[in-house]
Amino acid sequence: MQQRESNAFLANRGKGFGLRLGVRTSGCSGMAYVLEFVDEPAAEDTVFEDKGVKVVIDGKSLQFLDGTQLDFVKEGLNEGFKFTNPNVKDECGCGESFNV
Repeated sequence: MQQRESNAFLANRGKGFGLRLGVRTSGCSGMAYVLEFVDEPAAEDTVFEDKGVKVVIDGKSLQFLDGTQLDFVKEGLNEGFKFTNPNVKDECGCGESFNV
C-alpha cells in the first residue's frame, strides 16, 4: 500500500485505528469488497500492518481475502483502492463483484 496516500486518506478522517476490509454478498458475481474506517478492532478481528497502515479483517471475511493486496492508486483524475485477490475465480463485467 502506498504509505503517503493511505495515511493521508486516514488523516482526512481525523481519528481511527485503521481500515476494515471485508466482503459481503452482492452483485452479479456473488461478493463485493467492503472498506470502512474502524475505531477499535473486535476480539475476533485479525489486524495486519504495512508501512504504518493497519488493516482489520473479520474472521468470516479472512478466508476470502487471504493473500489479497490492497493498494491506493491514482489513474488520471480518479483515485481509490485497488484489490488484487488471488482467490478470485471470476468477476462481473463492471468489476463491482467477484466470485471465489
